[in-house]
Amino acid sequence: MADFPLLIGQTVSHYRILEHLGGGGMGVVYRAEDARLGRFVALKFLPEVVHSDAVAVERFRREARSASALNHPHICTIHDIDEFHARQFIVMELLEGQTLKHYMASRTLETAEIAKLGSQIAGALEAAHAKGIVHRDVKPANVFVTERGQAKVLDFGLAKLIRPESETTLEELIQTRGPVGTLPYMAPEQLLGRDVDGRTDIYSLGVVLYEMVAHRRPFREDLTTHLTDDILNQTPLAPGKPGRHPPNRLNQIILKCLEKDPGKRYATARELRSDLETLSSPSALAPETRSSSHWRIYAVGFGLVGTLLLAGALFKFNPGDWRHH
Repeated sequence: MADFPLLIGQTVSHYRILEHLGGGGMGVVYRAEDARLGRFVALKFLPEVVHSDAVAVERFRREARSASALNHPHICTIHDIDEFHARQFIVMELLEGQTLKHYMASRTLETAEIAKLGSQIAGALEAAHAKGIVHRDVKPANVFVTERGQAKVLDFGLAKLIRPESETTLEELIQTRGPVGTLPYMAPEQLLGRDVDGRTDIYSLGVVLYEMVAHRRPFREDLTTHLTDDILNQTPLAPGKPGRHPPNRLNQIILKCLEKDPGKRYATARELRSDLETLSSPSALAPETRSSSHWRIYAVGFGLVGTLLLAGALFKFNPGDWRHH
């Protein structure tokens, strides 16, 4: 990837490359100016080390085809796909902010914000699933939090188009080398190489929600064998940090997402989004706190009444002739 900074200042198609923004296993991203439309965009290039890999190139193209079919406020918009010196690139919406991975590492998230961001991610997945697209790599690094605090799901490069069994899928034409995704966020069926559907993404989002609460993932990661065994066989403990526990309802939502059996998880991302939206309402977060607050008000009221009654009694009986001092 060492050659990528050399692109800064160059014009690629009608895009003038301004800045190197970062990259990962499936691409390197630049900030660029669209000379035709006078707007700033992000260009994502397939890395040099894999550009000759037909599987990686096809997966990269699939990201563009999958994501460009989606139009949702919480999905990063894909504008175009092109090629430069035999290197494929995607033209994407330029986002200002940081990935959820970095966002949650620098702060403690309150329950309302966790529920809000989670519901936005679930809404993005709902839109993708409605188009027959499973993301298969939902993780904090693939979610962007804008400067306005809005979640945007990125990188549909590992997405799979779900089609009737009678049709040949792109996945069958370009067999991948084992399970595709990121191990700590993989659902059991994904890890085992079985068929995946929208509930697989729901599991992964459950891991993300768990991490947002606890600042750790639900299973052991000291050894890959421990992690795979836990994903397949261990029931996770409820998330929470010492001295700081989320409301029981949030625990229930997360643990339902993390069920081993897909049939026991949320059936759809819409159902998950609905529960998270309800939880993100301030009135839903701490009913015990509201009750105790009301009790304090009543106690103060009764105390005030008692004080007035006592003062009235003292005034009536005038002990010690205090009115004349």
